[in-house]
Amino acid sequence: MTVIKAAVCRQHGQPMTIETLNLRDPLAGEVSVKISAVAICHSDIHYAEGSFGGELPAVFGHEAAGEVVAVGDGVTTAKVGDKVVVTLIRSCGTCPTCTTGRPTICQTTKRGPSPLTMDDGTNVVAEMDCGAFAEQVIVDQSQVVPFTNDIRPEVAALLGCGVITGIGAVVNAGKLRAGEDVVVIGAGGVGLNAIQGARIAGARRIIAVDMTEDRLEQAKSFGATDGVLATDKAPWKQVQRILRKGADLCVVTVGAIPAYDSAPRYLGWGGRLVMVGMPHAGSTASYEPLRAAYTGQGMIGSKMGDVVISRDIPWMIDLYEQGRLNLDDLVTKTWDLEQINEAIANTLEGSAIRNVLVL
Repeated sequence: MTVIKAAVCRQHGQPMTIETLNLRDPLAGEVSVKISAVAICHSDIHYAEGSFGGELPAVFGHEAAGEVVAVGDGVTTAKVGDKVVVTLIRSCGTCPTCTTGRPTICQTTKRGPSPLTMDDGTNVVAEMDCGAFAEQVIVDQSQVVPFTNDIRPEVAALLGCGVITGIGAVVNAGKLRAGEDVVVIGAGGVGLNAIQGARIAGARRIIAVDMTEDRLEQAKSFGATDGVLATDKAPWKQVQRILRKGADLCVVTVGAIPAYDSAPRYLGWGGRLVMVGMPHAGSTASYEPLRAAYTGQGMIGSKMGDVVISRDIPWMIDLYEQGRLNLDDLVTKTWDLEQINEAIANTLEGSAIRNVLVL
């Protein structure tokens, strides 16, 4: 048993409190990681607001990096002393989706009790199978990827969610081919990485669509060739003028229903729509089935970029070391764990790409 500090959410929509919790030892197949850095993702904020439901009290945080300090029996993916990226992607390796190369939608959802408790024995949920807004976590061995490269932990942490989700949405889910045209709706953390993924994969034109000029300029620094304001009347018509046709691929990286309602309009004949951003539970979008059927368009949901982390994270680290993947500029500011509520407030203001807690 290890005593740690963690940011605990006791009531949805209220500030988190820094508390002392008990973290049990790792069981068979589990890894204990001392957290060096953990990024604040909008999914964490939505969970804390109650948008996706969930039990409380809970510790959020799922985009992290750290050092392995203990392992349970049978662990083969990491050893004590390894530096690792920590993700929320927990996979059994044996269900139909895992064995066909889609571990992000593993069908084995049964979990044991949380490794976190209070002194009185009250269970504290390690949300998203991580609970990384804490000094230390216990995760399944399938959730970590060791790396030996000299990467700052606040940069490595981003590979746990935002980077793999954005790049994977284009490369894995969207199956972008060199020379195709891409529209990315939303130029936040995930959107900028979708733009980078399109650039790396050889897209001809990459058009960012966002609510502000500042975001569009930022998108161009990550590889967007053009920018269109979502607030303009019929922005899809501007995209069609730029491309002289509709897009081959449109990736929605924001959880806004208006973005989903308009997304099919950006597509050309045979175009693909990749749905990444997650609206609140129960929200619905509308589209015209006739148009999709007549033009041969497709729609697909993508969770965590459809990645296989043991394959894709090392590839992305290599791209970073070559200077072909920009991770440094994704880190807007670093904060202490005790500043988590300030960091969340700053994230909600909309100017930050990623705020990162450094422990």
